[in-house]
Amino acid sequence: MPASEFHIDISQPDCQATTLLAEYSSLSITQIKQAMQKGAVWLSNEQGTNRLRRAKKKLPVGAQLHFYYNPKVLGASIEEPVLIADEGDYSVWIKPRGVFSQGSKWGDHCTIMRWIETNDRQHRPAFSIHRLDRAATGLMLIGHGKNTTKQLSELFAKKLIHKVYQAVVIGRFSQPGEILTYNKDIDGRKSVTHARLLEYNQRMDHSLVEVIIETGRKHQIRRHLSEAGFAVLGDRLYNGGDEQDLQLAAVSLAFRCPVNDEDKSFHLPDSFRPSLS
Repeated sequence: MPASEFHIDISQPDCQATTLLAEYSSLSITQIKQAMQKGAVWLSNEQGTNRLRRAKKKLPVGAQLHFYYNPKVLGASIEEPVLIADEGDYSVWIKPRGVFSQGSKWGDHCTIMRWIETNDRQHRPAFSIHRLDRAATGLMLIGHGKNTTKQLSELFAKKLIHKVYQAVVIGRFSQPGEILTYNKDIDGRKSVTHARLLEYNQRMDHSLVEVIIETGRKHQIRRHLSEAGFAVLGDRLYNGGDEQDLQLAAVSLAFRCPVNDEDKSFHLPDSFRPSLS
């Protein structure tokens, strides 16, 4: 069956989602349950619209059931994220390339949060604090409690979390020690990026650069560098070629921990960083 949407009004008491969806979609109960676990089924009621994962949940009359079926999305898989540090109320992970920072109506099983929730031995919830491009890799903070997640999100909003990126770009990037600043608006919103050369390979005509951003617009680093004539290597969207993966990574995070008021600093291992070799 091709990608399809089903929206069902609940008019009878004691209905089960699996039974209704199997009837409307002609999929098996097993397929429905798998889709529910992967985040493709939603329930709208007085509390709002939320993902529905419990196969045996009784559906209230007046609610509406939504099923967003896309076999390509549901059949996708991801590389496993890597735990860097577990701080109890939050943790730090390496997000591999291809892993999403947030889900869509079609599913969420390829997000880092859902992977952690389904694989964490402590069975903790996982909350998003910030985002990282699907094609990029690097460090991500994940909250495990709503209060701590809120506190860490506020640190990001107040620019109190120092985040550093590294990228391999095409061309010779400036001179050693020189910091270039790009402040061209993105989608009508202020966007500021600072970058400096770390290393240059003349034979390859590639530069390793360090990047710090003051704002967090979509594809900000990739767009600013490409518009300046230094596309990130492997960037299919912004002229960096498609022969390899995107060479962009979030390599360090530093902040004052809101839980114990200690200075925290986390670094991406060298083996995960972009390299000129």
